[in-house]
Amino acid sequence: MTARDASVYRCQQCGYASPKPGTCPDCLRAGAGYIQLVEERAAPARGAWRAPAAEGRPRPLRDITMEPHDRVRTGIGELDRVLGGGVVRGSLVLVGGDPGIGKSTLLLQAARALAQVTPPVLYVSAEESAAQVKMRADRLGIAADGLLLWTETDLAAVQVQLDDVKPRALVVDSIQTVFLPELESAPGSVAQVRECGARLMMLAKGLGIATFLVGHVTKEGALAGPRVLEHLVDTVLYLEGESHHAYRVLRAVKNRFGSTNEIGVFQMGEGGLAEVTNPSEFFLAERPGDAPGSVIVSSLEGTRPLLLELQALVARASFGTPRRTVLGADYNRVCLLLAVLEKRVGMPLASQDVFVNVAGGGRVTEPAADLGIVLAAASSYLDRPVPGDVVVLGEVGLTGEVRAVTGLDIRLKEAAALGFRRCVVPKSGVGAGAKFPLEVRGVATVNGALEALLG
Repeated sequence: MTARDASVYRCQQCGYASPKPGTCPDCLRAGAGYIQLVEERAAPARGAWRAPAAEGRPRPLRDITMEPHDRVRTGIGELDRVLGGGVVRGSLVLVGGDPGIGKSTLLLQAARALAQVTPPVLYVSAEESAAQVKMRADRLGIAADGLLLWTETDLAAVQVQLDDVKPRALVVDSIQTVFLPELESAPGSVAQVRECGARLMMLAKGLGIATFLVGHVTKEGALAGPRVLEHLVDTVLYLEGESHHAYRVLRAVKNRFGSTNEIGVFQMGEGGLAEVTNPSEFFLAERPGDAPGSVIVSSLEGTRPLLLELQALVARASFGTPRRTVLGADYNRVCLLLAVLEKRVGMPLASQDVFVNVAGGGRVTEPAADLGIVLAAASSYLDRPVPGDVVVLGEVGLTGEVRAVTGLDIRLKEAAALGFRRCVVPKSGVGAGAKFPLEVRGVATVNGALEALLG
């Protein structure tokens, strides 16, 4: 067989394979444009390596029990919350995020915490030298004896080291820079990422090692490499945030051991990522008092309520076509709500520029913030402030009705805990306020909400 016969041409974005060179038809149909296929040598047989043998024989499901030590708490409460209560033995966790967002910092802090609970922990750095990782560890104040550092890109050599060190947890930074020498393609290619991910998955399950992988992201924000990588791992976490804001949000988009609705909030500082145990207070720290266009809403992330400040600025359009600029909220939904405000209330917003922002760099996409967006825009247009001690909740329909929202009890509980005294909710949820020291007013329509808060 010639070298050409043993080659395959593969798309480096979606993993499409073809025996001939050209462009990727799948990416073209998906609207990604013309992506050139890259030649790769076909993967050899896996006869030289055997996965760790599975323990025991097939057993009835009722006879399988989970030991208490199978889930270990890291001591980082926000990370444990997102993982579902701690790190599961033998799990494979993929952490993605933009460059410089704090992925390596978070995992180095997690490795330190795990090394104190279940040593040893092996941190494999395939991108940075040992001196660079040591500088970060000194800055973070990390000097755990159970944390072992190794700079290596050859995954076969890492596997040999696992037999000697026998770590309880493994961190690989990153999956795009390690490689298997039996594959001729370059590190980061689809073949290398797929095979390295599969090898690490079998090692984690076979040896019972909790494994964390750092993953690069594309310019669109998706994890780089083949989609099969996200199917292989047990948990996919994204670390989000803006470079000019101190806060970071850790969000699970896949979790076989817990909910995907939970988030963890951190604040980036000189000492690394610090937990934000009260995110609502953090986002409202610099809230102006009695300013037109400012409204407080309650967003629900999993079981955690977050109070966020929605700001709107309505100004006369300088050109024929008015502008609509939205930061931190869904653009199409904001345009829909502005149309409701114009049609059902009669505000002439078609001649106005409208700017909507979630203060502090927060993000809200759930329908419960609809009424807050409507009131913020109306408040700015009328130049009348919404009282600062009011929290607004409600979904807005196209006919101007205010609909019920989920989790009303825990939203009101959070508002009462932070000192808010009044709350405007859908009319069907008025009874929920009797449990809390809040004056709850129910509204059935957008007009009723404007009348209650803006006169």
